[in-house]
Amino acid sequence: MKKKLIASIHDKEIQLAKLKEHIDKSRICSDLYDKVLIEKAILNKQLDNLKQKSMANKIKSLFTPKGEKLICDYFKG
Repeated sequence: MKKKLIASIHDKEIQLAKLKEHIDKSRICSDLYDKVLIEKAILNKQLDNLKQKSMANKIKSLFTPKGEKLICDYFKG
């Protein structure tokens, strides 16, 4: 999942580099550039969320006794 997000972000960067040359030439290119920029921002946010979740799980596993459940384990949302 992480590798797929990183590859998608890289693809968006390539698209942005190509579109940047044509922003001033047409309204369609400008709109497309904005759309790709938003898509890249969404992918970056998803990657950050993925990193935070994995870090939280690592910390939780360090401080939780094995075999014992916490109250928060029953309310995953």
